[in-house]
Amino acid sequence: MMKNNLLGAIILFIFTFSSANAQQKVNEDARKLSLALYAISNFYVDETDEKKLVEDAIIGMLEKLDPHSNYSDAEETKDLTEPLESNFDGIGIQFNMLTDTLYVIQVISGGPSEKVGLMAGDRIILVDDTIIAGVKMKNTDIMKRLKGPKGTEVRVKVKRSGVKDLLEFKIIRGKIPIYSLDASYMIDKTTGYIRLNRFAVSTTQEFKEALAKLKKQGLKSLILDLQGNGGGYLHVANELADEFLGDGKLIVYTQGDKQPRSDAYATQKGDFENGKLVILVDESSASASEIVSGAVQDWDRGVIVGRRTFGKGLVQRPIPLPDGSMIRLTVARYYTPSGRNIQKPYTKGNDKEYNSDLIDRYNRGELMSADSIHFPDSLKFNTLVSKRTVYGGGGIMPDVFIPFDSTRYTDYHRKVAALGLINRVSMNYLDKNRKEISKKYSKINVYKDGFEVTDDMLQELIELAKEDNIEFNEEQYNKSKSLISLQIKALIARDLFDMNEYFLIINDENESLKEALRIINSPGYYEKVLSD
Repeated sequence: MMKNNLLGAIILFIFTFSSANAQQKVNEDARKLSLALYAISNFYVDETDEKKLVEDAIIGMLEKLDPHSNYSDAEETKDLTEPLESNFDGIGIQFNMLTDTLYVIQVISGGPSEKVGLMAGDRIILVDDTIIAGVKMKNTDIMKRLKGPKGTEVRVKVKRSGVKDLLEFKIIRGKIPIYSLDASYMIDKTTGYIRLNRFAVSTTQEFKEALAKLKKQGLKSLILDLQGNGGGYLHVANELADEFLGDGKLIVYTQGDKQPRSDAYATQKGDFENGKLVILVDESSASASEIVSGAVQDWDRGVIVGRRTFGKGLVQRPIPLPDGSMIRLTVARYYTPSGRNIQKPYTKGNDKEYNSDLIDRYNRGELMSADSIHFPDSLKFNTLVSKRTVYGGGGIMPDVFIPFDSTRYTDYHRKVAALGLINRVSMNYLDKNRKEISKKYSKINVYKDGFEVTDDMLQELIELAKEDNIEFNEEQYNKSKSLISLQIKALIARDLFDMNEYFLIINDENESLKEALRIINSPGYYEKVLSD
């Protein structure tokens, strides 16, 4: 019976997405596929798993198409979609692992944990009588124990600094918001900064609220940080671009062999159609980030600063399957208003060169120099107002290039960062000094101006690294020392205040941001970039 249901589901799926003219051919292919599965299931020498056979067949087909068509099982599908849906069911904490113990970094305001009295700095030792401390449990396994349907109960026991015995809390799980906005603050009297980490259901509303708040503080110019933003929902990208572009202006259009052209236009009055706009991008800015930056660039609405973006110009349609799994099938390409398809080149199937593209860019020197990037004339386009030259064929090339600063990033830094040792030093310090530092630095501007990472903290990092068999390299350490100190200071700010304050500290060394400020504040510079 199970075999018949599986075969029926496969055939129904194929029939549903086929045209009438191709029905006979599809019938033949469907019978061929079903006969192969039937033969393997009934005649193969060893026992077979029909569900896995079907999944392997789907994966095999998708791998032959393009790098972004893929299959996810039910659990993977939930993990993929949850961050974009803007909430999940849980207890409402941000945590990190410190020497195999769950350390509470932040308690989400208004969430279930805050309501029962859980505090930043608490160490969770037991979850429902299961010890999770000191047992090297995976983060995913811990999350499974803390997450659960809204209204269900979980009991935790925590170790709190200064309290002898474990404290027990009964927490009723609830809806926990996931924010796509990392930070928003005024950099100077008239320039605001907003950073987005993804394009999720709530992104537009988060952006509008942050922008309105900054306008009340005097915002006239805006820096939108999309560095490292890998994208999200297409319609959300359109909504965000609509905030910057005038009514009726084309934002993006999509088209595929079986998908007719579909245009998305700016509609209602946007909240920031006037004023200087600079968008920060890098090699990890992809998909929805490229839609927004591409539309802004093509209409000469703002200046793009940073490095060439990832180059994902393929549109995936989610196709849910009956068991909760999902196919994300590429159905179209998207094009910027000037007609650029910014999808980087790929060959059909599992393209190893495609997957190693960012490494190849680094090896070619592209991240350090714009001169190493060469576009053929066939990919040349013009912006729609100033007629500036822009290029398609692999990401959005910024108007102002900022090289990657490799001088402070050494092997020693990469090793201590990868093992979480920089994070551990910051948590250790805050754990020992939380009361004192909270009292001394009650406001972020006081902390930013007054707090300094001490030699003792840096020495602790060196000792922790030695314990993890990382050999001390004095030359590399000295090169990375200022970066390590900045990261420790920013992490303490995050744990003491919030993520907003982390970026307020770490952005002191953001070269793209510094250039954005120069473009905005230097007389005539902004206008010159948009007219050349």
